[in-house]
Amino acid sequence: MTTMTTRPGLAPRLTALTKLVELGPGRLEPKLLAEASTLLKRAGERLKLSSEHTVVALAGGTGSGKSSLFNAISGLELSPTGVRRPTTARTHACVWGLEGAAPLLDWLQIQERHRFARASALDRGETQLHGLILLDLPDHDSIRALTDNEADRLIGRADLVVWVLDPQKYADASTHRRYVTELAGHEAVTVFALNQADKLSAAELAELVIDLNDLLRREGVEHPTVVPTSATTGRGVDSLKTVVAGAVSRRRAAIQKLEADLHRLEQRISTAMPVGESLSAPSAVDDARRLGLTDALCDAVGVPAVGEAMENVYAERSMGWVGWPYPRWISKLRPDPVKTLRLQDVGDEIRGITTGTVSAQTAEVVNAVQALADGLSGDMQPVWRSSLHHAARSRLKQLPQALTEDLSEVAPRLDQVPGWWWLLKIWQYLLVAAFVLGLGWLVTGLFLPGQSPLGFQLLGDTAALPWVGLMMASVLGLGALSGIAARNFVELGASKERERLEREMRRRVAAVAETMVVEPVERELGRHHTFYTAIRTLAG
Repeated sequence: MTTMTTRPGLAPRLTALTKLVELGPGRLEPKLLAEASTLLKRAGERLKLSSEHTVVALAGGTGSGKSSLFNAISGLELSPTGVRRPTTARTHACVWGLEGAAPLLDWLQIQERHRFARASALDRGETQLHGLILLDLPDHDSIRALTDNEADRLIGRADLVVWVLDPQKYADASTHRRYVTELAGHEAVTVFALNQADKLSAAELAELVIDLNDLLRREGVEHPTVVPTSATTGRGVDSLKTVVAGAVSRRRAAIQKLEADLHRLEQRISTAMPVGESLSAPSAVDDARRLGLTDALCDAVGVPAVGEAMENVYAERSMGWVGWPYPRWISKLRPDPVKTLRLQDVGDEIRGITTGTVSAQTAEVVNAVQALADGLSGDMQPVWRSSLHHAARSRLKQLPQALTEDLSEVAPRLDQVPGWWWLLKIWQYLLVAAFVLGLGWLVTGLFLPGQSPLGFQLLGDTAALPWVGLMMASVLGLGALSGIAARNFVELGASKERERLEREMRRRVAAVAETMVVEPVERELGRHHTFYTAIRTLAG
């Protein structure tokens, strides 16, 4: 047995059909998927069997003389013929060159008692038929055919089909409706034998051949091969043998049959799911759409609001360290703005803002996901557009809660005190001490002139009081300036802290979006691209 060798292109097309069968459920009609699966199975089985044999099936209706033609070609009375009710009950097979044919006959499910081999003594002059397996199929329009699909099954498995037509029923509707209309693209593996030509005059036969050719062309068989035959007189039998021998010698009929079947199936799939602009649809989520989704989700969970709250809290809390102490002490006489803002516990407040925003803005989360799916599915067929939206929404119910839980772990770094805050605080308290010292000096000079409580003559010297006052004013001015400078630095630090917090929150939002939205969408985009690439590959 020799394994069938395929021409370049058939294997990739079969692989493409395998992909379509894998991705087709829910997108292609079940009947079409079933036919594709059947073709794949048949192709796989046929390509593993002998390439040295060509299966030629004689098919026809009751009374067409199919069995008589089978006997005429084989030169033996192998298939029974009748007079009153001529029908073929079971498939008969005649093999030219039996070696390696048994597995192929088993696959065809030909009963062993209906298998016949041409002996070498009878094969003289017919070496061109070596490798032929000729089948005489059951009549497709017989009573038994209504309950037995053997003829249909073998017509599908045969490498080449010879339709045997008789002059009275060559345009029979059952044959043309059930079979001929399905032969478009199968011209290379289909032959029409107009049998019983002996019953017609030459003029009638010529007219009938022309009419049959026209009928076949109207039904989509562009280049029909019509051979007039007579099993009774032997007329045209040699011509039919020559046609069959050509297919046998080329060892191409099995491949041509599979190619024709693939072509017909591809046309039906392309009609159901036209490629059109579908391959222009993206196969992955681009960076711009990723960024757009992240921005929309950040707005939905209130990242800017959290960042602004963080900046305000940072600025207010920092004033407890670097603000000029005197204004701060005076401000204690007024209500605490931090308490007014209810921001005593910064971490809890930020988590509360985040949680509340997510639960309150679920509609915005849905809109963000919907916008991503809409932007990606514009060029898709409705069934694929629907499946992409389903993929985008596959984890939508869990998305708001996932964002809430992930963002609640983002803690502000308010427990960390920058080193310059310590230095500035020490400096400001030194200024406070200097101001207190100057105030004591001034009081001593004004109320105890010439006296020095601590034994220092300078403290009671009234001549130094203007300089003390100037020093005190300088200390206050220097303190005020350092407070203003500190506030500017604090605002800069608060802005940086806000940027850090928002950046971290955006990173977490992007990570959640990637896992729960982008990845399912990209899997569906990959399936879509693979599906339409497979259709294009199947087209050849």
